[in-house]
Amino acid sequence: MSQHTPLTILSEEEMMFRDMVRSFARNEIAPRVMKMDEAQTMDPELIQKCFELGLMGIEVPEQYGGSDSSFFSAILTIEELAAVDPSVSVCVDVQNTLFNNAVLRWGNEELKQKYLPKMCSEWVGSYALSEPGSGSDAFALATRAEDCGDHWKINGSKLWITNGGEANLFIVFANIDPSLGYKGITAFLVERDFPGFSVGKKEDKLGIRASSTVELVFEDCIVPKENVLGHVGKGYKVSIETLNEGRIGIGAQMIGLARGALDAALDYITEREQFGKPIAAFQGVQFQFAQMATDLEAARLLVYNAARLKDAGLPFLKEAAMAKLYSSQVAERVASLSLELHGGVGFTKEYPAEKFYRDAKIGAIYEGTSNMQLQTIAKLLLRERS
Repeated sequence: MSQHTPLTILSEEEMMFRDMVRSFARNEIAPRVMKMDEAQTMDPELIQKCFELGLMGIEVPEQYGGSDSSFFSAILTIEELAAVDPSVSVCVDVQNTLFNNAVLRWGNEELKQKYLPKMCSEWVGSYALSEPGSGSDAFALATRAEDCGDHWKINGSKLWITNGGEANLFIVFANIDPSLGYKGITAFLVERDFPGFSVGKKEDKLGIRASSTVELVFEDCIVPKENVLGHVGKGYKVSIETLNEGRIGIGAQMIGLARGALDAALDYITEREQFGKPIAAFQGVQFQFAQMATDLEAARLLVYNAARLKDAGLPFLKEAAMAKLYSSQVAERVASLSLELHGGVGFTKEYPAEKFYRDAKIGAIYEGTSNMQLQTIAKLLLRERS
């Protein structure tokens, strides 16, 4: 891609990959969306199909069983899935932009060979940072890890953990010495069947209900010494750098969701007639969906730009924060207007508008609230001025 190629222009390979995911989403996911939402459960068959299509190890090199593709391809995948069901999208998002990326960057060769082939073929991953008293203040961790010579012992709990219901392997952050502050935070790879580990309460959520969000409990959980991810005391770097990439993934979710909501609105207003013509023929309605489409395109440019920068090895922290902030705002606005354009039926479960509306709210909350994105953007702008 040349320096002057518009960011929305995709290569032939990227278009083929996108179209494959779009076909899968429309043919396989769409018929199950409402049933999964009502049951608050991801269809295991869909997860297996994601593995079969190579969507659970997009950036993982072929030597570990992955698709050996780009971060941008992962972003395209997340967007396409979210246009049909944000719940499936977040499952694939966490697997790729958080879990796999962290292992690829911070894992030693032994850990990569042990776990990445499973993550590309059968195991779901989860990222366990948040706690009851540690949200935006992510380093106020209460979970402790004790060095017991030939193993680590973890005690504590994690809250709001995405993919926790399905996951086989968790990246868990714990502090080895509270007196060290954030410099005591260490990342561990914890298998689901390790002694002392259990999955607790599953949250009953407003949106993305098929995506599991659970509590994790550690009661003298035994973790092998070799399962430290990165270095002891460097977990804060693992978390910060991984979440910077994860924000772009959330941005992709939000533009996918907004596109799904816009498409649903356009389908409805071109069919619904009032006063003898489709309501799409009225200027007042046209202005609304024109604004929705413009906002969506602006958000897409921000997300794609951040992803391209990441793939190019260039600084992207500010752009990632902007992409997440703005795309989550756009998703809320577009989903809300989509529901309104549906009129009364938009408030029912007969049409997809109400689900997109419920699903949109989480974008401003997880992987860094909107206020935290604003803080990041402001700090970086001031640093550029100094």
